[in-house]
Amino acid sequence: MSTHAQTPTRERVILLTLAVVQFTHIMDFMIMMPLGSHLMRVFAISPEQFSHLVAAYGLTAAVCGFGAGFFLDRIERKRALLTLYAGFGLATLACALAPTYGTLMAARAAAGAFGGVASSVLFAMVGDVIPAARRGRGMAVVGAAFPLASVLGVPFGLFLAGRFEWHAPFYLLSGLSVLVFALGLRVLPVLHHAHPPAHPWDQMRNIVTQPVHVRALLMSGMLVFAGACIVPFLAPSMVANVGLTEDQLPLIYLAGGLCTFGTTPVFGRLSDRHDKLHVLGWVSLAAAGVVVAITNLPAAPVWVAMLVTAAFMVTMSGRFSPAMAMVTNAINARYRGGFMSVNSAVQQAASGLANLVAGLLVTESATGRLTGFPLVGVVSVACFGLNFFLAWRLREIAPHSARPGHVEAGPMAAE
Repeated sequence: MSTHAQTPTRERVILLTLAVVQFTHIMDFMIMMPLGSHLMRVFAISPEQFSHLVAAYGLTAAVCGFGAGFFLDRIERKRALLTLYAGFGLATLACALAPTYGTLMAARAAAGAFGGVASSVLFAMVGDVIPAARRGRGMAVVGAAFPLASVLGVPFGLFLAGRFEWHAPFYLLSGLSVLVFALGLRVLPVLHHAHPPAHPWDQMRNIVTQPVHVRALLMSGMLVFAGACIVPFLAPSMVANVGLTEDQLPLIYLAGGLCTFGTTPVFGRLSDRHDKLHVLGWVSLAAAGVVVAITNLPAAPVWVAMLVTAAFMVTMSGRFSPAMAMVTNAINARYRGGFMSVNSAVQQAASGLANLVAGLLVTESATGRLTGFPLVGVVSVACFGLNFFLAWRLREIAPHSARPGHVEAGPMAAE
């Protein structure tokens, strides 16, 4: 599938629609984090059991994403995305209706299966529609879903949870998904394949054996692991270790989301104008310092928690524009759908594994404090360094992936 030329206005409309789709997917994942205190109390579960609830989403997304890699390039993009998104909306409704910890676990697994693969199709569509010279900004527009979910979704979700119990945010998401589905049906373009699709086994063999693909997958997995080991216990640690109340949690997400929403486009422009590896390196260095601070934060006023959380969200989000632009640029268009599905599987597996690692390291003391969080910070910082090394290795074999405003490589570039 080649890049499909669109007018600038049409590009913006498509990107904004994809960003809204991604917003609901991200909000569905993120809402679990601040609801941690609610869910642990309502279902009488431990921090480790809560980490399993979070990990179920990523692990099922990983398995289904890998399976979808066999055939995803054989299905027209718009049809694939909307079908998966419909399944995601139904699974989110099932989360709202779940009466027990076990049924909620099953519903979260289903949401991950549909939502994770839908997200991979979404990023493939960005690569199909947006030329390489503007792909950093395209990734930033879609990536803005993360801070937008923090600014609007998470605080409102927490408000609903506090007012109507924890089911309410999932009802909100399932209702919103109906509107987003209708928007996608009207706005998204039909993207036809420029190349005959390969046999599923040949397609998967090319995806998982080509050196460019292998390096991109390793880099992408570590990109996610570095942050995913921190995120599940961010809100619980703010309550247990820093001393915030559950009513104050929306403030830290509001501050972080506003700052990230303002800085995400900046990172996108930097990624298009400068060597993407250099941008990733500097942002990762800043993120490492913030992680050390946030995992060792003692009891503090709410404004300090807001400041540190904002820095955490800004630097974490800032890493994704250059990194994902490098990954997308490195992959030949004919493998893009299948690769992005496998890439999503790797990212979701990395996220789930990070959640499990964090759950093993973090325990609740007799006084209610979460211990072991500083050790999780050490693991995260080490992963930042490994992620940069893997990105450097990707640039070695695919120099065009990091080059600013490069011309997209020919059909055999990934081979």
